[in-house]
Amino acid sequence: MTGAAISTGSDPLIWDKRDLKFAAHWIASEPEATREAFLQNLGEDALRALPFLFEFWALEHQLPPDGHWRSWVVLGGRGAGKTRAGAEWVRSMVEGDGPTDPGRAQRVALVGETVDQVREVMIYGESGILSCTPPDRRPVYVASRKRLEWPNGAVAHVQTAFNPEGLRGPQFDAAWVDEFGCAALDRGTNQPNKFIDPKSSESRLPRYSTGARDGLIQKQYYKAMLSYWDDPAHNPQATEYEGRMIDMSRAFAWAWDTRPYPFFPNLEELWSDGDNYPRGHWLTGRASSRSLASVVAGICDRAGVASYDVSALYGYVRGYVAGDVGEARAALEPLMLRFGFDGIERDGTLVFRMRDGLNPVEIDPAWVAVDADQEGLITRTKDAEAELAGRVRLRFVEADADFDVVVEEAILPDEATHAVATSELSMALTRGEGRGITERWLSEARVARDSVSFALPPSRVDVRAGDTIALPTEDGEVREIYRVDRVEQGPHQVIEAVRIAPSIYQQVDLQETLARKSVQPGPVPVSAFFMDLPLITGTEAPATPHVAATSAPWPGSVAVYRSHSGSDFALDTLITAQSVVGVTQSPLFPAATGRMDRGQGLDVVLQSGTLESVGAASLQAGANLMAIGDGQPGHWELFQFQEAALIAPSTYRLRGRLRGQAGTEAEAKTTWPVGSYVVLMNGGPLQLDSSQNLRFVNQTLRFGPADLPFDNAAFSQVEHTFEGLGLRPFAPVHLRGERDQAGNFVLRWVRRTRIDGDAWELADVPLGEDRERYLVEVRHGGDIVRQADVETPEWAYPQADLLADGLAGSVVEFRVAQVSDRFGPGAFGQVSIKL
Repeated sequence: MTGAAISTGSDPLIWDKRDLKFAAHWIASEPEATREAFLQNLGEDALRALPFLFEFWALEHQLPPDGHWRSWVVLGGRGAGKTRAGAEWVRSMVEGDGPTDPGRAQRVALVGETVDQVREVMIYGESGILSCTPPDRRPVYVASRKRLEWPNGAVAHVQTAFNPEGLRGPQFDAAWVDEFGCAALDRGTNQPNKFIDPKSSESRLPRYSTGARDGLIQKQYYKAMLSYWDDPAHNPQATEYEGRMIDMSRAFAWAWDTRPYPFFPNLEELWSDGDNYPRGHWLTGRASSRSLASVVAGICDRAGVASYDVSALYGYVRGYVAGDVGEARAALEPLMLRFGFDGIERDGTLVFRMRDGLNPVEIDPAWVAVDADQEGLITRTKDAEAELAGRVRLRFVEADADFDVVVEEAILPDEATHAVATSELSMALTRGEGRGITERWLSEARVARDSVSFALPPSRVDVRAGDTIALPTEDGEVREIYRVDRVEQGPHQVIEAVRIAPSIYQQVDLQETLARKSVQPGPVPVSAFFMDLPLITGTEAPATPHVAATSAPWPGSVAVYRSHSGSDFALDTLITAQSVVGVTQSPLFPAATGRMDRGQGLDVVLQSGTLESVGAASLQAGANLMAIGDGQPGHWELFQFQEAALIAPSTYRLRGRLRGQAGTEAEAKTTWPVGSYVVLMNGGPLQLDSSQNLRFVNQTLRFGPADLPFDNAAFSQVEHTFEGLGLRPFAPVHLRGERDQAGNFVLRWVRRTRIDGDAWELADVPLGEDRERYLVEVRHGGDIVRQADVETPEWAYPQADLLADGLAGSVVEFRVAQVSDRFGPGAFGQVSIKL
């Protein structure tokens, strides 16, 4: 059909493509009237044939490519239409114009892994050949000859991967070859093509499968397939072309998914088939896992163990960190706990066995020897229940997600009467696996309370430590399985064994829940506040500023780079903890220092973190210290708050404040407007790695997510100059003046210290500076009238100087600052006095 005219009134609508490829998409995109006209113009025969015209309905990837080709590969996920594409291609090769007319191919090979797979999927499947073929052309499957026969004489032979020689004889014109693969499902190799998908009508368990997740069976399947076809005996050299009969470099395994792991399968908002992943055919996220046997063998090899046997081990290791270099036993013990196996010596070979209790040595009570040290023939003991842990917690690394450390626990019904046992494994596990381990440990602990001891004659020296034995109960009705823990050689062989329950080591179907993968958004700008603060604890570097950083979301760590020229940036500080930062929603009015400010509550909305109230004792010990400022390095007040009431999401009202702490009382005399910044000084803010010689030196600082280079667009840049306010002496207090007998005015004050000043037992606070020195200023009308340097906390203003300065009877402002040899004059204390 090379052109179809459709009448929609006065103007015909022409489908002018060369053929019917993707015509359904074209028709579907037209108005409803056009679609109706198209169907109305089709005859009865055409309407019956339309469902079987695959080129009309097919998606682009389901049709073979144009041109001459020998091999055409369809790669796609489940539901992409691969089976339908293969079945329709076979139809296009064997069918002619009429039901009995010959097509391009008379002999076709249908190649799958097994006969069942070819029959159930490629022939009888929902998208198989029989389902896709119209009734008058439908072939007949002859089971006895394993082939399809068409009315026009074409034949399709069923071939399997395990009989490559079968492809030689019939001289095939074409072949449809299915991919190979196996689900990560218990006994998945019984029927490798079976899968679990509640949304699919083909959802089935393999024969005899419990439905449990099993990544190892999938790995062993691929190992067996590749090793089998790598053997020249199974895959000989071809005679008609170079290479082997089956080129495994061109074999395609189901299914390597191009969706990024672990976002698939965990982002359900993007992909709806994620729940099928745990027990599905996907190789994504599994290819790097190892069998337990190979991991144990690797540990033994590195430890120099010459002879060992791991053939009986069965387990799937997603990831394991052995820790520091040490003995092999230390590396093996976590694996033994996780998988439940033992290592025993047998004739010079270290043999590893699962604790499955299979093939135990049957112990006939008639064999038991009389031993003088035994109270009876068989001594049975049971540990006290009080010693049993009723709650087991396991910390491990969660697999298939962000590899966070998570906890699973199992609890006995009467756990309140028992102890709690906590263990940690440096191993990647799914939640279901972690839960299964804790439940197994609880069961093991309960069963292992039972132990037996008995003696065997020398003739039974074959019973050795590590063996499992079967022993009848006292009433003889059932038998119990024990593991031999200790054998003492003497006149008799004394056996000590603990009971095990093989059933607890069997693989069970624990329902898995997908690990929710956190979406890492693109880099976002980081807010950073550089604060030139006084000493708070006294242990800080006094000349070094603090930096607090926050962002939403937090990138994990923030890097601060420093430069003096704006080009040669070097890493200064790495901030790993997000600071508690907020913005004020109400003004903070001036308040006196040294006593509780019980004025209007200060409302702050936090950009990150939380706040909490503290008791009076904690407040006096320095808790809830917060900086408030305008964002500039040298303009911050330190205050404490006792009450933090949550009044709205992320919004707190702070009451019971102590203002002007750590020598910032001058800042407490100003009003902090709405929009001021607050930073909780709880250890989150860090000090930069700056030296004292950088005081008053302009510095260029760049900050942003630490996992990005400093020239990334997510980094911000600021320029600051820091004074080193940790070196600034505190302002003297209690300034007062009086006339002496000679009429001179004497000004006195009390000095403060910025270092070690909290001890009440001292007669005076430590000096805190190299020497005691003060600068005194006399001001009148805003002008400095007189200055003086003194070395004691008092200064005399002679009567003659006072009169010469013309200040008699005037109100004069006296200002005093302690002088540091490293900083210079510190903060001024002041008082106004009428002379």
